[in-house]
Amino acid sequence: MNIDKKTKILLAVTLLVGLLLGALLFGGSSEEKDENKTDASSKTETWTCSMHPQIRQPEPGDCPICGMDLIPLEAGNEDIDPDAISMSESAMIIAGISTYKVGNTDGVKEISLNGKVEVNERTVYSQSSHIPGRIEKIQVSFVGEYVKKGQVVAYVYSPELASAQQELIEAYSVKEIQPQLFESVKMKLKNWKVSDATINSIISSGKTQDRFPIYADVSGYIIKKNVELGDYLQKGQTLYDVADLSTVWVLFEIYESDMSWVKKGNKINYTVASFPGETFSGTIAFIDPFINPMTRIAKARVEVANSGLKFKPEMFATGTLKTKVVGNKATLSVPKSAVMWTGKRSIVYIKNETDKGITFKLREVTLGPLLGNDYIIEEGLKVGEEIVANGTFNVDAAAQLAGKPSMMNLEGGKVNTGHNHGDSSMPMNEDKKAALKADKTTISAEAKKSLQPLYKDYFEFKDALTKDDFNSAKKALLAFEKSFNKINMSVFKGESHKVWMNYQTELKKQTLHATHIKNIKELRMTFEPISNVMIAMTKAFNPLTESAYVQFCPMANSDKGANWLSKENKVVNPYFGASMIKCGEVKETIK
Repeated sequence: MNIDKKTKILLAVTLLVGLLLGALLFGGSSEEKDENKTDASSKTETWTCSMHPQIRQPEPGDCPICGMDLIPLEAGNEDIDPDAISMSESAMIIAGISTYKVGNTDGVKEISLNGKVEVNERTVYSQSSHIPGRIEKIQVSFVGEYVKKGQVVAYVYSPELASAQQELIEAYSVKEIQPQLFESVKMKLKNWKVSDATINSIISSGKTQDRFPIYADVSGYIIKKNVELGDYLQKGQTLYDVADLSTVWVLFEIYESDMSWVKKGNKINYTVASFPGETFSGTIAFIDPFINPMTRIAKARVEVANSGLKFKPEMFATGTLKTKVVGNKATLSVPKSAVMWTGKRSIVYIKNETDKGITFKLREVTLGPLLGNDYIIEEGLKVGEEIVANGTFNVDAAAQLAGKPSMMNLEGGKVNTGHNHGDSSMPMNEDKKAALKADKTTISAEAKKSLQPLYKDYFEFKDALTKDDFNSAKKALLAFEKSFNKINMSVFKGESHKVWMNYQTELKKQTLHATHIKNIKELRMTFEPISNVMIAMTKAFNPLTESAYVQFCPMANSDKGANWLSKENKVVNPYFGASMIKCGEVKETIK
C-alpha cells in the first residue's frame, strides 16, 4: 500500500517536470509564436540599387531606373537624418564618389595664358626713298634678309635728279657772281640725301651721274618688301619695312573673365614649344586698353631680350600667372568638382559617418573667386568638414529621387523615378528662354554658309562622345570654339542679328574654358547646353540642307534629361557612350 502511494507521487512529479521541460524547449504561447513569426519576417533580406538607394525590393533583380543589378541592403543603413541620403561604401565605389576635407588656402589664383612671340613694334622702321625715279638695281631681294645701316639697298635713275645735277654744274660756274644760286641748288641735292662727296665729285668732273644709291637708314631684318626692280618711286615711298629683333614681344591672350586678375607688373612664367624643358619668366609691361569685339580677348605684353635671335616671331608660348586674390587672412577652398551651382545658388554635399553608416546632406555655400581648380568658400563651410569631391552629381541625383533636399529642390519632396521617355522637362528661367528663342527667323545664304563649319564640328563632337573618345571629343570642341569665333556677326541682318547675338553669348559662355577640360565627364556637361543652343538655332535659322533629329535621354544631366541634335534618325547616346548607347528616343524631326 505504502509502496503504491510513493510510486504514484513519483510518477506525478516526473510527469510535471516533463511538461515543464517540453514547454520550455518546444512550446510557447500563441502570442509568443506570433511575435517570433514577426521577428523572422523582419529579417527578410532587402535589395537596393547602388546608384538609386531609394529603390527597395524584397528580392534580387534589375533597378527599374537604370537597369543595374540590385545589391543587398546592408543592415543598419537607415537614414539617421531625414534630410540626408544614405549610401554604403560599396555603392560609393560604384558611383565614383570620393571626398575631400575642407582646409585653408593661400588665396593665390593661377591663370593659364596662351600667347606667341611677336616683333617689337618699337623697333620697326620703314625705309623710304628720298629720290623720285625708277629702280635700276635692288640690293635686297627677300623677306628675312639682314641689312646693315649705311648699306646700299638700291640704285635709282631720276630725271629730276639729272636735271638738278646740270643746274649744279651751271650754278658752280657763276658761283662768284651768284653764290646764293649755287647754295640753293646744292641744298636741293642734299634734301635728296645726296652726300657732299657726291656733290663735290659732280662739280670736279663736270659730269652728271645716271644712277644714285639709296642707303639703309637702320640695321635690321626685312619683315616686308614693298617694291621690285623697275618700279617707279615717289619721293618718300617705302621700299621695305625692317625690324631689329634684338628684343621681341611675347603677347599673351587674356580672356574677358580673367581680366580683373591680370595687372601690369605681374610676373609670368612661360614655356615656348620650340624649347621643351626650358622655362622663361618676364613681367607684364603693357595690357591692351581695348578688348577684341570678335574674340573677346585682350593682350598682355612681355618684353624679352633676344640674344642670339633665339626667339622667332610667331613661336607659340604658354604662360602661367599667379596673383593674390584675398588678403592675408586664412581662406577656405574646395575642389571645383565638389560644387554644383544653378546660377542662383551653389551647393556641396557634407559627409557624415556614424556607427549606423554613411550619409550625405546638402549645404548651400557662398562662392568666392575660382583659383585654378579650386573655389574659395566665403560662407557655408568650416575647416575639417568632409565633402563630396567627385561624384557630386550622383549623390544629388539620389537625393532628388529619394525626395530629399537637392540642388533643384531645397525643400525636398518626391519626384518621378520612372524611366520616362515622355515630354516632361525641367523648368527654365526667363533669361535662358530668351537666349534659346527658336522662332523662325530668315537669314541670308551667306549667313547659312558661315554656320556650316560650326555644325560640322558639333556633329564630330557628338560622334566622339558616343565612342567615349576623350581626345577626339576635346579636339572637336576646340575646333567648334574656333569655328564659332570666326563667324562674322555682320552677315546676320535685322531680327536675325539680335537672335544670333543671344546664341553667340550662350555659346561663348559654354566654350570659354574648353582648353582646360580634363575628362570626358566635363565634356559631356559642356555638350548639353551647347546642344540646346544648336537645336534652337537650327529651328530658328533652318541652315541645314538635310533633315536633323532632336533626340532625348531622360537619364542624362543627373536624371534631369538632356537633348542633342543628330543627322541620323537612329539613337546613339553621346551622354553615356557604350554603357547605355541606345538609351533615348527621337523627339522631333527638323526638316
